[in-house]
Amino acid sequence: MENNDKYIYDKVSEYADKVLDGIDPQKTQVSFQLEKLKPVMEELAKELNTTSEDIFIRYMDAASFMSAENEKKFQSTLGHMDKYGDYMEFEQM
Repeated sequence: MENNDKYIYDKVSEYADKVLDGIDPQKTQVSFQLEKLKPVMEELAKELNTTSEDIFIRYMDAASFMSAENEKKFQSTLGHMDKYGDYMEFEQM
């Protein structure tokens, strides 16, 4: 991930932690969440001389990347359950 993308991700995430605290993202409309994040995205757009739409896209890409990285870390701590075969085989023994 590029440094600017990491910077965008960190700034928006930090801001979101403050303004979306206590909001259930599964039960809250995306438009409401985006409206709450609009100020930080506009600020970053001015700072990085781009559009708030570009900031949103770059944030979402970085969030997807971070989610995949976190999943890899999680899987590595558990190990790969499927490498030992089908658990149903053990029940038949």
